[in-house]
Amino acid sequence: MGNVPMSRTIIAYIEENLGKTVTLEKIAKDLNYSKFYMARVFKEDVGVTIYQYIKRRRLEEAAAKLVATKQPVVEIALEAGYGSQQAFTRAFGFEYGCTPQEYRREKMMVLGHGRVFMGIGRDMASIWQRCREGRKAA
Repeated sequence: MGNVPMSRTIIAYIEENLGKTVTLEKIAKDLNYSKFYMARVFKEDVGVTIYQYIKRRRLEEAAAKLVATKQPVVEIALEAGYGSQQAFTRAFGFEYGCTPQEYRREKMMVLGHGRVFMGIGRDMASIWQRCREGRKAA
């Protein structure tokens, strides 16, 4: 294992700055770490690169907004740091197996049947599974 306290510090920094432009260089500079050492240690400890972690967290936040708001997908895409709805939809589909619109529609169906949304948990796992199954069946 690398340096768990360092990885926790990096994660805390990312979480605090998720809505801003966060780069490997900026993290290293602000936390006074070597970017190469920091990147290697983070990958060892967390299992994904810093870039992958940031991307997943932004997509998780976007997925939560799809569930909790009626905000247009294009606005959510821009807030998540994507330059276009198309780029966001492609990244979202790769991560979740369905488009943001399908994800939102499935959520509405689940909530419409009286299930309670409790954050990322069983209901969300079933949404992701249904999205993936729907994509495979199509």
